[in-house]
Amino acid sequence: MSRTIIALDFSSREETLAFLKQFDEPVYVKIGMELTYACGLDIVRDIKAMGHKVFLDLKLHDIPNTVKGGMKNLAKLGVDIVNCHCAGGIAMMKAAKEGILEGTPEGQEPAKLIGVTILTSVSQEAMNEELGIEGTVLDTVKRYARNAKEAGLDGVVCSVHEAKAIHEACGEDFLTVTPGIRLAGGSADDQKRIATPLYAREQGCDMIVVGRSITKSDDPKAAYDMIEKEISDGRI
Repeated sequence: MSRTIIALDFSSREETLAFLKQFDEPVYVKIGMELTYACGLDIVRDIKAMGHKVFLDLKLHDIPNTVKGGMKNLAKLGVDIVNCHCAGGIAMMKAAKEGILEGTPEGQEPAKLIGVTILTSVSQEAMNEELGIEGTVLDTVKRYARNAKEAGLDGVVCSVHEAKAIHEACGEDFLTVTPGIRLAGGSADDQKRIATPLYAREQGCDMIVVGRSITKSDDPKAAYDMIEKEISDGRI
């Protein structure tokens, strides 16, 4: 299975499907708010029909009953990974898991549910001073990860720098999905806690999310192949 998830940060169905036609084999893709809000959930159905695996990145965060109902409907789409915010608490995360299990059609594999810890755009200073959360980012991420495991989630979204500590706290089979990946020398853009694919591999990340380094490349397929090789065996 691919360990590289391509972030489809596009604003139209046409642009998205044209991009995916460059890949002759199924890949793992992330559909986030930008594309979902532009095209609706039909874009998920379109991409699944092409044979690709989908991480639906909508970060549900609301009262437990509302999140359960939302997840119940998202489960019907046949996505492979979906997420919610750990900050919603253990009861909310449990409700999210219940919604997925109840909404998954008979005979279909339930989507993996992962919790968003601290966004990779949030710095230590912002977490302490703006969000009012004391301590280090790592301490908070580990606390959120333990809560996610207690709630029955399959893993978390975290930065590369926290993956090793999360596996130590929650076990090697607890999935770590890490955004903020850039090729060496690439721009950080709006991310604060970033890393290269090779460093992600060294830190034990299970899956990485890569956007601009692939989608803005002159040769997206070649960029994807290089990143997938680097995260999988450490060689380019």
